Amino acid sequence: MNASRLPFWLIAPLALLAFAGNSLLARAVLLDSGNSPGAFAAVRLVSGAILLAGLGAVRGFAILPHRRDAPTVIALLVYALGFALAYVSIGAASGALILFAAVQATIIGMGLWRGDRIRPIQAIGLALAFSGLCWLLFPGLTAPPVYAALLMGCAGIAWGVYSTVNSGDGAPVARTARNFTGAAVLGLVALAVLPFGLTPMGWALAIVSGSTTSALGYVLWYALLPQITRLTAATLQLLVPAITALGASALLGEAIGLRLAGASILILSGIALTIRR
Repeated sequence: MNASRLPFWLIAPLALLAFAGNSLLARAVLLDSGNSPGAFAAVRLVSGAILLAGLGAVRGFAILPHRRDAPTVIALLVYALGFALAYVSIGAASGALILFAAVQATIIGMGLWRGDRIRPIQAIGLALAFSGLCWLLFPGLTAPPVYAALLMGCAGIAWGVYSTVNSGDGAPVARTARNFTGAAVLGLVALAVLPFGLTPMGWALAIVSGSTTSALGYVLWYALLPQITRLTAATLQLLVPAITALGASALLGEAIGLRLAGASILILSGIALTIRR
């Protein structure tokens, strides 16, 4: 599979649908109390690792992690576990919004730590995004549980670290395979202390999430990145919570209420301002 030869108009929608699909699949699985989040995360990582190992065999790159891969392996594991644990109690749309807000905040924060300067328009954007997040999480009947939001926030921070550290790799698909292999092994070890339980449908959706919307989705995303600027990539990611909300409404019966719609507008508008050149 040489995704880099596919046109932009095909890669971009497929990658964004894959990212949104991860949230929809996770929430669909974890709505059933017969499915445990640790099992979902482990099967997702293992199935992704198996698919990427096959891709590695065809394309001739190694899949065993190197020592330098340790930060991204750990970040991928933290992301996968936090993501699954959060979706036990949080809606797909709210979870995706918090996830990608945390991802962008982490990337911006790491840029500031490395010496980037924040301009007035970016400061306004950060204030807007923060106010939207506060509105979304403010106690009330439609607010997501705080612990679930914190777990999703941790998952977003981990994914932001993973994306930033991995962004300069000259062979991102090969490194993705190594990261999945390492995270899958650690995920299986984590199951020694986490409950394991998956229904037949849970198994099927976890495998689809790992092999298709995760592994292949990341391959498509990394094939897309050389074709676009970093600003365009960040802007495209803002579409994911909107796609997730529409999918959650159509497939999972989630209501798009005033709080979610208003908070989404504030958060996404704020992030859009922070990534303007």
